[in-house]
Formats: sequence, structure tokens, C-alpha cells
Amino acid sequence: MALQALQSSGVTFRKILSHFPEELSLAFAYGSGVYRQAGPSSDQKKAMLDFVFTVDDPVEWHSKNLKKNWNHYSFLKIFGPRIISTVQNNYGAGVYYNPLIMCDGRLIKYGVISTSTLIEDLLNWNNLYIAGRLQKPVKIVAMNENVALRSALDKNLKSAVTAAFLMLPESFSEEDLFLEIAGLSYSGDFRMVVGEDRMKVLNIVKPNIAHFRELYGSILQENPQVVYKIQQGSLEIDKSPEGQFTQLLTLPKTLQQQINHIMDLPGKNRDVEETLLQVAHDPDCGDVVRLGALTNWTWRKCWPALSNRETFQHETEHERHFHCWPEEVSDL
Repeated sequence: MALQALQSSGVTFRKILSHFPEELSLAFAYGSGVYRQAGPSSDQKKAMLDFVFTVDDPVEWHSKNLKKNWNHYSFLKIFGPRIISTVQNNYGAGVYYNPLIMCDGRLIKYGVISTSTLIEDLLNWNNLYIAGRLQKPVKIVAMNENVALRSALDKNLKSAVTAAFLMLPESFSEEDLFLEIAGLSYSGDFRMVVGEDRMKVLNIVKPNIAHFRELYGSILQENPQVVYKIQQGSLEIDKSPEGQFTQLLTLPKTLQQQINHIMDLPGKNRDVEETLLQVAHDPDCGDVVRLGALTNWTWRKCWPALSNRETFQHETEHERHFHCWPEEVSDL
């Protein structure tokens, strides 16, 4: 049985969803308004509800949503759904956010992403933005029978486990694993490097161990490279070069390419598989994988944050246009 999100029921989410066009391949809610988080600023009743809507045809969906919810959009609405979709697809992480919306008595923000863009991110970790959200517990509100999307969602979770395995020692706890997974999507996040509370990832994981276990339990039990002692909450993995090479070969393409870029000496021009074989035998294999993740997503995550933002209104405009800011680092 699926664990229930605290306070907010599925009925609440479906009522909010009824205000939007129905053509959704996936809709989910995430963040501190959905799942309890630790820390002094974790009042769930006051937290904004965060949604992501995945659509097959962004132009058609925005066209219908403009008719229903014209006031949700920034000034871009005067240019119409095609321009909005162009901005969505060609800038940032491929997501168009409408923040600070009152809907059914709750403050919400919602992002719109095309199904094809999401599938690419889930499989290849092109920017690990929405894919990163989906590596943590979320509340699925609607999902159609898109086989490719369902397969990509599963692959994203397995990739998160594999990357975390490579960065962990031979023996570790469930909490250690879930902290690594939760931290993946914050790799290179500018706010986690300068000034933000680095305990926020811990605040995400600790109150939600059961939700993480529900999300990853079957993957861990079926993985032939891990001994998963459920009662003790502990795991052991194969750290042999052969085991690590197998894991490296299943990492998402973008991360593999970044590892190759880091390790490939000038003039060598080795292919990715040759580099991964070398990394598998390297005692610092985990550090190389971590550096690959850090390097790959640093500037994609921090460049919107470097823009001039003097008021919260500026922040919301940045989110509408650049689709990465502001995000609550404490969000699941």
C-alpha cells in the first residue's frame, strides 16, 4: 500500500489538478508541502505545494491553459502558446514554471515539461532537474499508460542507486544510501556551496526513510550486486573492479561522458568504455564519479542564481524564464 503524504490527501491534489487541461502524461506533487521535512522552517501547513505537469504537446497544452488560467502567466502570455513553448523547450532545464498561484485556497507553483524532454532527462541525466526530483519521494497525481515514460522513470531510479553505490564504501546503511541519492540532484548547486544549510539534504531524508525505502526497496532486493539486510537496514556491495565496471557501464550517458572528459588525457582521445575500465580499477573511483556529477551540473544549476535579483518578483520572473530559480533546496 502506498504511503500517504502528510496532511494533504490525494483528493486535495486532484481538486487542484481539475483546474488545468486534462492532457497530462504525468503529474506529480513534491516538496515540503507534500512530505514532512526536519528543521526549524518545516511548517507543512504553510508550505507552497509544488507540481510538475508533463505534456505530450506543450503548444496545445499552453493554449488550453491560457484560456483557463490566463492570469497564471508572466508577460510572455501576450506572445501566445508557441513562444511560451519555445522558451520552455530551448532554455534552462526545459521546464516552464508559473509560481505564486492561489488555487483551491492553497499557494502553488507548477512547472510544465514535455514528455520527450523528461524521458531524455530520466534516461541520460542531461541536467538532472526534474529527473532529480523524481529520485526522491513524490506524490503521483496522474499518469497515463505511456510505456516509454514508465520505463524511463524506472531507469532513473536504478541509475540513482548505481551512482550512489559507486560513491559509497563496501558496507553502509540505508540512510547513507538515501542521503547519497537525495544529494545527487544538488551536485554543483551554487546554493549548497555558498551559505545554504548543508543539513537540508539530511532534513529531507531523515523523516522520510520509509518513503525512500518504498521507492527503492524492490530495486535493492533485485540487484545481484548488493546484499540488502532489510531488518538491519544495512547493505553490502561488490567493490571489485569488475563490479564497479559493470556499474559504470550502466550510468546515464551524460555522466559517463563527463567522467571520460575528466579522465581522458590530452591527445589520448580514448573511447568512454576504455576510460570507465580505468576508473573501475582506480582506488578513487567514487571520487571520480562524484567529480563527474559535480562538474556536469554546476553551471547549469548556478547560472540563474548569479543573475541580479533584488526582489522576490525578480526571482519569480527568473523562474518563469530560466526554470531553475528559485527552488527550495529543502524540497524533496
